Amino acid sequence: MAAENGALPRGKVGGIGDVIRDLPVALAERGWAPTVMTPAYGMFNDIPGAERTARIDVPFAGARHTVDVYRIPGPDERVEHIALEHVLFSPQGRGIIYCDDGASNPFATDATKFALFCAAAAAYVNEGLLRPQIIHLHDWHCALFLALRAFDPGLAALKSIRTVFTIHNLALQGIRPLRGQESSLESWFPGLSYKTRSLIDPRHDDCVNPMAVALRLADKLSTVSPTYATEILQPNDPESGFFGGEGLEKELQAAARQSRLTGILNGCTYPDISIRRPAWKTLRDAMLTTLRRWMSTETFVHSAHYFALTQLASQIKKKPPTLLLSIGRTTPQKVGLFLERTQSGFSTLEVILKSLDRDDLFVMLGSGDPELEQQLTRLGTEHWNFLFLKGYTPDLPDLLYPAGDLFLMPSTFEPCGVSQMLAMRAGAPCVVHGVGGLKDTVEHLRNGFVFGGSSPREQADNFAAMVADALAMKTGSETRWQAISKAAAAARFSWSDAAAAYERDLYASADP
Repeated sequence: MAAENGALPRGKVGGIGDVIRDLPVALAERGWAPTVMTPAYGMFNDIPGAERTARIDVPFAGARHTVDVYRIPGPDERVEHIALEHVLFSPQGRGIIYCDDGASNPFATDATKFALFCAAAAAYVNEGLLRPQIIHLHDWHCALFLALRAFDPGLAALKSIRTVFTIHNLALQGIRPLRGQESSLESWFPGLSYKTRSLIDPRHDDCVNPMAVALRLADKLSTVSPTYATEILQPNDPESGFFGGEGLEKELQAAARQSRLTGILNGCTYPDISIRRPAWKTLRDAMLTTLRRWMSTETFVHSAHYFALTQLASQIKKKPPTLLLSIGRTTPQKVGLFLERTQSGFSTLEVILKSLDRDDLFVMLGSGDPELEQQLTRLGTEHWNFLFLKGYTPDLPDLLYPAGDLFLMPSTFEPCGVSQMLAMRAGAPCVVHGVGGLKDTVEHLRNGFVFGGSSPREQADNFAAMVADALAMKTGSETRWQAISKAAAAARFSWSDAAAAYERDLYASADP
């Protein structure tokens, strides 16, 4: 069960979608028969070949709801895809996987949506329409399945099925009130007799914390890298720039003592043919086309698109001697260190841009936090060698990754990360912050460059210095640079290895 499914059109938003696309295939290769279940979001049920196979009656929010069950054709016949459809799964429009309720009422719409998803999935399994040996749940969106399994006497059949829960991002926990609002536990499941200590947030005893529910009630827990599994056992320390247990470290420490917690590195897919660098004209034309498409489909022309298009069309015509890349969501986690002030008084990004040689170019692709987007847009207007592409389209990264010379990924924390794997796969060394999955995939001066620091400012200074060192090596020590580039391209993080670890460490006692 998951909120995303990258195997289906428009089913991927972030890393969960990649995992749900690739892990089931790797498990199928080991003899398992995986079934992936997600909400349909008003779109998966319209995929050609989708077939409604059942209708289930689900008690939710004081009423009976009919949820339609669809079998969806996927790219691999060994993996079954099921999508559950109900009007509450697309409350803000068809195809919107995650909703934004703003800071004043966080998770309200999504929490209700995923609470119904959990209730419908529980009813579907309980009625025997699906008979899994293991139920593997991904992130907070699926966690209330475990609360229903533990406390709803009408779902007794679920108790004999082994459960596994994977943490993809501990910072997002789906916290909502226990009662008193439409989007609250007791509004979703009136009459549910539950043990409060199993469901409440450890900091707010009037709230339910789905992530905490899963940490307490799942049979086994995993994170998506070994280092992240150790980091989250410690509390956050913002002054030192360390992000760990996000307030749930005690629950995680208990799980570790009970031998329920393990870290398994996500994998990456590797094509059979070598990845070739695209011609600069091909890449430039693709970026221009993407920007024009974004401008034509939006209700108003965003300034970021206008500035980037003007910059690319009028100023950036020749192939840059060195192309720096960053691809990912524009969130504090992903771009915070780019905008952190260094000792010089300038942000890290400004220091990097000022240090580039003539005609070098830094391209950043991504969207997310509006305030961060505005800051990056402003920097794009002030520095012609910084091209900020505010948005995402799945085809553009396929050209950007092979074109890049150096990939920058300074995440403040990183449960796993896939961007660094994709850059390495294309032969581009990465400059990364030595945390989580970045630490598990990039080895300093062997296949990339790793920095650290005991405070956000020190991390920012070290980040800028590491980029300068990497670029100096590229221009001044070609032999060392080529060795690191070849080692990056040769690194392999296979889904086959990940599937074997899931089987050994999480699925033990069940047979494929």
